[in-house]
Amino acid sequence: MNGTTAWALYENRLRRVSDYIHDHLDEDLDMDRLAEIACMSSYHWHRIYRAIHGETLAATVKRLRLHRAAGDIVRSDLAVSDIARRSGYPNIQSFNRIFKSVYGMPPARYRKEGSHTEFQPSPNGKTKAMFNVTLRKIAPIALVGVRHTGSYMQISKAFEMLFGTLYARGLAEPQMRMIGVYFDDPDLVPAEQLRSIACVACDSTIAIEPPLEALLLDGGEYAVLRHKGPYADMHKAYQWLYAEWLPTSGRQLRDGLMFEDYLNNPRDVAPTALLTEIHMPLV
Repeated sequence: MNGTTAWALYENRLRRVSDYIHDHLDEDLDMDRLAEIACMSSYHWHRIYRAIHGETLAATVKRLRLHRAAGDIVRSDLAVSDIARRSGYPNIQSFNRIFKSVYGMPPARYRKEGSHTEFQPSPNGKTKAMFNVTLRKIAPIALVGVRHTGSYMQISKAFEMLFGTLYARGLAEPQMRMIGVYFDDPDLVPAEQLRSIACVACDSTIAIEPPLEALLLDGGEYAVLRHKGPYADMHKAYQWLYAEWLPTSGRQLRDGLMFEDYLNNPRDVAPTALLTEIHMPLV
């Protein structure tokens, strides 16, 4: 087996496991079963996964389940007990305890007081978010990414494939700039049809082969909203930008792509400490 073939097999194993995790979050994800899907011994596979992704398989599963749960809490009227059950917790007490340890408050309180409430008007009609928007001129950005179709809350699946592919091909570099590009309005397009692409900024000269593809973000002026908090709250930030900030700004939208620049990594910091800069193109 030559080196190229070996890397391809390794890359495919990473992809199979990532796909399985994201597609079976409602099920009991046995760690030995995931090693079987990778066609490697449990002893070796868990070490390889951690070396590449920076966290254990168990930590990935826990993080993704809580991420989805936070989205359900903010964007649905599902009972917390139903969300807990869907997230694989044996009882609501266990779910409340784990959620609070990660998100800083119990789920019922998070629904009322989470960071998404920053985009709700105060008694004087202003929001905290007004102070987090700046105007910025940027140069074009060369990207390499992996396409995703489906809920924006699940774009992490494409990021898993992206980084697994980059590492397997020897293209990954420390502190690569992570960027998400979103093509559709989730208020108008069904979740299963939403289009996005998980990207990293890169040298435009690197060789790009499927599932990777190249994308160039336009330079120009952008309104940049710095958002601190879970990705589950991002939908509220977009609604606020369009409905509140844009009409009062005196500016006009440019026909370009909005994108999110992730300033830290959900594997390294708590959801409440995540920093994201949402870029809205302006004329």
